[in-house]
Amino acid sequence: MVDRGESALSLPDDWPAQPDPILTLNRMGSFDWDLDTGLMRMDALAHEIFDVLPEEYADRPENLASRVPPDEGHRLDTHVSQSLKDGSENYGAYFRIRRRDGTLRWTHTQGYIQRDATGRPRRIIGIVRDATRELSEAQDRREKAALDIEARRRQTNVVQITTAALAHARTVQDVIDVLKNNQGVTHLGATSLVMGLVEAGRIRLVAEGPKGSFVPGTLVTGIDEQYPMSEVVRTLTPRFIESPEEFARRYPLLWPHITELDITSAAYLPLIAQARPIGAMGLLYNDRRGFSAQDRNVLVALGSSIAQSLQRAMFYEQEKDLAQGLQQAMLPRTIPRVPGADVAVRYRSGSLGREIGGDWYDVIPLPGGRVGAVIGDVQGHDTHAAAVMGQLRIVLRAYAAEGHTPATVMARASLFLHELDTDRFATCLYAEADLATGVVQVVRAGHIDPLVRHTDGSCHRLAVAGGLPLGLSAEFGRLEYPVDTLELDPGQTLLLCTDGLVEQPGIDLDDGMRTLRALVAAGPDDVRDLADRLIDVAEERGGEDDVALLLLRRVAKDARRPGGRVQQHVGPGDPEALTEARHMVRAAVRAWGARERADEIELIADELITNALMHTEGAAVVTLRALTGPDRRIRVEVEDASSALPRRREAGESGVSGRGLLLVDRLADVWGVEARGGGKCVWCEFLVPERE
Repeated sequence: MVDRGESALSLPDDWPAQPDPILTLNRMGSFDWDLDTGLMRMDALAHEIFDVLPEEYADRPENLASRVPPDEGHRLDTHVSQSLKDGSENYGAYFRIRRRDGTLRWTHTQGYIQRDATGRPRRIIGIVRDATRELSEAQDRREKAALDIEARRRQTNVVQITTAALAHARTVQDVIDVLKNNQGVTHLGATSLVMGLVEAGRIRLVAEGPKGSFVPGTLVTGIDEQYPMSEVVRTLTPRFIESPEEFARRYPLLWPHITELDITSAAYLPLIAQARPIGAMGLLYNDRRGFSAQDRNVLVALGSSIAQSLQRAMFYEQEKDLAQGLQQAMLPRTIPRVPGADVAVRYRSGSLGREIGGDWYDVIPLPGGRVGAVIGDVQGHDTHAAAVMGQLRIVLRAYAAEGHTPATVMARASLFLHELDTDRFATCLYAEADLATGVVQVVRAGHIDPLVRHTDGSCHRLAVAGGLPLGLSAEFGRLEYPVDTLELDPGQTLLLCTDGLVEQPGIDLDDGMRTLRALVAAGPDDVRDLADRLIDVAEERGGEDDVALLLLRRVAKDARRPGGRVQQHVGPGDPEALTEARHMVRAAVRAWGARERADEIELIADELITNALMHTEGAAVVTLRALTGPDRRIRVEVEDASSALPRRREAGESGVSGRGLLLVDRLADVWGVEARGGGKCVWCEFLVPERE
């Protein structure tokens, strides 16, 4: 019952310290509701009317949920919201509250809406009072008649209401939860709900009534047994039990176990989908007897709507299990043990249910104490994305194991994805680490940057110059992938992840990366504990995207571990690649403890690469190796596709050209040329002192 146009009382300035005497005289409580903060302060009389103690009420309307029945609260919220929207200055409404002793009392509230200059509502000041005595018997009858009309209206619309609520249910449990909450079958006044699903010729109970109502032996029952759900599944006909006496007579096996529930009537409905029974549902009542023709029609329609939702949920769960099984089959079953490193991987499926993602990780042991770490994400959230992911993971592992440079591994993977004739692309990041020296080469294909966590706990984002995502780079003929080189010290951790760990609604990527850096810096030291913490944060956020995470920490070794190898592809006409190769050489030489010869080695490598690019038509591949034996040496190899041997020339007048092999001969301790298939390799070695 709602009344409009009544004048709302204003509150004194010192409210609620000094209650208004007029309000007190008329047993009216008052409230002040700040719509911006959501805080609603009430005076002592209002607390008394709602039968809540001051310590039970934290100035929030939701604190009154225990006193206002859900249907009454929903109706009151609707009226207030409408008044706020349509520009009304005040509103009034009658509603019921349930006191501590369980009795229902009529209550009346009246509010004045204060708006700012733009018309936006900012505050509601009003009163609340007990209206039970006010309503005469005639008014009670009129109110009851109105409520009966409203109840019938709700009853006729219950199928639509329930169907709308079930539209968002994904699983069988979602369907049960919808039916048991205030937007479900409780609109019909049922005390409780029971439900069973047909599985292999039996009925498995999936939802039981109130606590203590479970009947031993009914968790799984046969269709031919003398239980109401068995009967409606067997006959495909609903059963309406209109009295306790009828219940006891028709179902003597069940009735003795539920007599304490005070059941006065019940309705059992078959759940039929595609002309076959998939289950049964029972609605139990303790405040009604009998069912009118309209009641029966509504319940039958309700059962049909629930059956469709249940079947959809069952299909959904089956497809989800299949998709997750496919996804798990595509991911590596185990992560190999990597000497010299602690590795932790984690995977979290998003909240899209059957729409699984194409995120993946991989750890690839490589010769010479090296290891490859891969993180990637195939576009899309379906089984096709998972299938493409599995193929990409396999070819990346194969290309890396063949000994190709990181840039070549990424380029070949892009060509492979393009030749799959799929409309999907993938982002990927590949890091190849020499754990003996700590030199890490990183190549990025449209993926988010990695992070490095230092031994002091600080964390920074590693800006990696990347290329186009896999598939797109082949599509547009841009297969050049620059390689960044860094040195990972013992105790430092390289973190690779997919964007599901970074992206959040309403937050851009940079802010998400800053948040992730803070989480990593504040996380535990152990890589497994850190991985668990990051996945826990992803779970708390929810989100629809999958999350793949890979942590690789270089560990300090007691004994020195000699040896090492790094490699870089340098394309013709690519000055950036040449610069990156120089940086790689310098970083590797210093990491291997040969700083005193770093300038010489970098100079010779630069000369050999430049010669290969100038005097051949293709690219050059520079390889740097740390050799062990009687003497420690660093070996530089530059390969090209030309079989023509290099020749020593005198430097020109400017001294700019013609000096490459002269420098090699003077600075290197030994050098030579080897045939390599259709090309050649110019190599040189530098003796370096033993590291202390």
